[in-house]
Amino acid sequence: MENNVVTNGQKHNFPSSSFEAAMEKISSLITRQRRGEKPPIANKLEMMSLYLKILGLEEDINRLNIIHVAGTKGKGSTCIFCEAILRECGFRTGVFTSPHLIDVRERFRIDGMDISEDKFLQYFWDCWNQLEENTTEKLPMPPLFLFLTILAFKIFISEQVDAAIIEVGLGGKEDSTNVIKKPTVCGITSLGMDHTEILGDTLGQIASHKAGIFKPKVPAFTVPQPPEAMGVILERAKECMVPLEVTEPLDCKQIKGLKLGLSGDHQFYNAALAVSLCRCWLQKTGNWEKKYQNQFQDSNLPDEFMRGLSNAHFSGRAQIVYASTSNSHCSEIVSKNCGELIFYLDGAHSPESMEACAKWFSNAVEIPSKSSFEVQKEDGSSENGHILHKGNTLGQFEKSFKRILLFNCLDVRNPHILLPRLVNTCASSGVHFSRALFVPNMSKYSKVVSGASVISSDLHGIDLSWQINLQRIWEKITHGKEITVPIEKDFKIDSKEIVPPPEFLNDNAPSGGHSHNCFASSAVIPSLPLAIKWLQDCVKEHPSTRLQVLVTGSLHLVGDVLKLLKR
Repeated sequence: MENNVVTNGQKHNFPSSSFEAAMEKISSLITRQRRGEKPPIANKLEMMSLYLKILGLEEDINRLNIIHVAGTKGKGSTCIFCEAILRECGFRTGVFTSPHLIDVRERFRIDGMDISEDKFLQYFWDCWNQLEENTTEKLPMPPLFLFLTILAFKIFISEQVDAAIIEVGLGGKEDSTNVIKKPTVCGITSLGMDHTEILGDTLGQIASHKAGIFKPKVPAFTVPQPPEAMGVILERAKECMVPLEVTEPLDCKQIKGLKLGLSGDHQFYNAALAVSLCRCWLQKTGNWEKKYQNQFQDSNLPDEFMRGLSNAHFSGRAQIVYASTSNSHCSEIVSKNCGELIFYLDGAHSPESMEACAKWFSNAVEIPSKSSFEVQKEDGSSENGHILHKGNTLGQFEKSFKRILLFNCLDVRNPHILLPRLVNTCASSGVHFSRALFVPNMSKYSKVVSGASVISSDLHGIDLSWQINLQRIWEKITHGKEITVPIEKDFKIDSKEIVPPPEFLNDNAPSGGHSHNCFASSAVIPSLPLAIKWLQDCVKEHPSTRLQVLVTGSLHLVGDVLKLLKR
């Protein structure tokens, strides 16, 4: 069976299974080295140029009006703010971000929407077939991120976007996106300690990589940085004769009390950077004088900028989802006899982003629930970006609160830093977790799958030793004592029964014992679907309880939760 697709006046025939076939091809590009190791291709940018030449894109990239954004935290959010602002200004936008949460098409946005499956297939197979036909022993197929970067350029050039907003993948200087030679403007978001095994273990070394995206005489903007990092950025700007400006965070007066589309105090820095980048982009492309002339003189932002800042949306970053507890007895318009399950999702995975996540969560759970439901849209989302799944109405009855942490992180992260930063920041605002659940991700790092792929329920032989290690760290932080039960190397389970008992949620619940991987305030659950079901069962068992579940530590975990909730 075939699907006939017409794009740009040309008819393309794709087999009905073409998307899954494309995912298999993409998965074949995943390199086998561990995260943190140097990639096998040393001269990455030289290879990128060769790939682009094969596709005939090398010169076309220079005609894209590119906003190039690097940074440790907030670079994706900054790109999304830029997209929203320029769309409100009437321009056709293309945005390339990473990673994706559920579907690889999320990485390629056209006019604020993920690229359609039909167009994705058209551009994917065009790139794949041309590259495959021209591979040699010295020029193999590109690794995954290089290929996705090439595909982004192909899409944006073919779709004739007015503005291409490109997020750096890792670092900057040696990143595959740095094949861009003539950006319109560059930006660097907040810097911190992340990917130190590749970028270096000092802020100065990390800043050197990030500032590597600067191009001669191309204007650049950044936010306030630690002195060590700012010194390196300033030096690099001087070397490249780059006019560099430091943007201060937006204040309430400047935006007239507007609520940003992306939540969290840290977003005021990202929004300010996006405003500067978009203003510069408009000036460099000759559109500023046409549209706004001197509207910035009194510090007021144009209406289009205000609407863009308000309408920006980015899944998995400070996102709140009100989840359905079941499809039956809790689906009444008033769920009087059912508890409530609310997920707070943020893919924080560095110390700085974890602190920002904790501040956002602490503020979000303290806001009265009725404020989250002032304006309800047909798609279930409200004006503040919250999502309400069918089967739940909040604010109807008094509820007791229990805060649950649902956590996992990659083993290259340092949970000895991440978890204390989270706990202490929340505690400083008077927010404490009743329980913590540690789960493995569903996502496989060896395979790219579609958003519609079936979630495996096979738990046989799952290695939980990392999750048990996370649990040990948690118990040490929260109770000041070590778990004395030894962790078996490559600890695995063969049963679906290892979940906390129902009374585990109670304040006076006894320890579940090692047989349940359950201790005073934490538990290891062998799969994410089991954890979600356990939470749903808990709110059914405790009708007067509202569970506020923070999901963090990994964007992969956040994506997996969203995939489960949207099934």
